[in-house]
Amino acid sequence: MPRLSAIFIYPIKSVTGIQVNAWDVTETGLKYDRQWMLIDDQQQFLSQRHAPKMALIKTQIKDQQLIVSAPKQEDLILPLEPAQTTETVIATVWHDQCPAQLISAEADQWFSDCLRMPCRLVYQAKNSIRTVDQNYASANDQTSFSDGFPFLITSEASLALLNQQMGLNLTMQRFRPNLVITDCASYAEDTWRKISIGHINFRLPKPCSRCSVPQIDPETAISDKEPLRTLSRTRKWQNQVYFGQNALHDSQGILRANDTLIIHEIGSSQPPLETYVSTQV
Repeated sequence: MPRLSAIFIYPIKSVTGIQVNAWDVTETGLKYDRQWMLIDDQQQFLSQRHAPKMALIKTQIKDQQLIVSAPKQEDLILPLEPAQTTETVIATVWHDQCPAQLISAEADQWFSDCLRMPCRLVYQAKNSIRTVDQNYASANDQTSFSDGFPFLITSEASLALLNQQMGLNLTMQRFRPNLVITDCASYAEDTWRKISIGHINFRLPKPCSRCSVPQIDPETAISDKEPLRTLSRTRKWQNQVYFGQNALHDSQGILRANDTLIIHEIGSSQPPLETYVSTQV
């Protein structure tokens, strides 16, 4: 039976995430996930696509603080619950305009020094609601500063098959999932429409198309041709390549590693590709 093998949160969009054994699920997804974000001087969100060195920035949560670290810099310590202020901007995440609270000049300088480019750190305040694309979601579905959905689900078997096809051993961190599933067939997640993990129900309305970020080595911030080269051969549809499934949640609660996954509804494969099943994974 499939089960949840790993949980990842990414407090600051596009920097290194944190693996946790159990975590709260809130209205916007995993608590603190993508609640902070870096923006440029045009208020556009920054990611490893624009600044690969973001891969070298690490976060940890300790004593109600968000601790940010990077090579050759003193740690930046931020409160997990920033005091609400009127210092806000309208930040752009893809096609969405998102109200965002500025954190501090100190934080802005820390990240600007680290990335060697001007940028600012912003926060999604509790009273700021960002709804999910209504083509795929209900009116009540919310997310934080994610690319568009509160959860990204991947499976260990899919990565194992992809690594087999590449002849490599890339880690799941390349794909920046929130929830990793084990004990299922490779790309079984392509057919899942409604599932539950523990006591929380999920809908999987849309596969995740991949940009260049999985090509960036999270240890070095150096980009290579894989895994997109192999995904272009095995997982390409309408000029996009796909790995993982976007997901929406129907309730709040706690997710725990080793929670059982129950499949309630399946459908045709999304994207509509052959399902690559290997007896080796």
